[in-house]
Amino acid sequence: MKLLIVFVCLLALAAADTQIVKSDSDVGPESYTYSLETSDGTKKDEAGQLKNVGTDQEAIVVQGSYTWKDEKTGEVFTVTYTADENGFRPQGAHLPVAPVA
Repeated sequence: MKLLIVFVCLLALAAADTQIVKSDSDVGPESYTYSLETSDGTKKDEAGQLKNVGTDQEAIVVQGSYTWKDEKTGEVFTVTYTADENGFRPQGAHLPVAPVA
């Protein structure tokens, strides 16, 4: 599944006439990491780790970030995130924050 996501990202970049300037990955049985950087300044880093291996609560925890530059304004945006049994939780200076209950 992880390789499919990377492949789709690479295919989309190829269609957008953007060149990959850096691509690294390491996929193991219980963890993975990958990093991608393109000629337009887009960056993506992600690491996943399997936790509670061999139990009924086995799950993957993913942490990562992605950065891109707005073509019109030149503003750079970065999103960092965690995805685990509690869902996908992004953070970024440009993202709205829910009020405290």
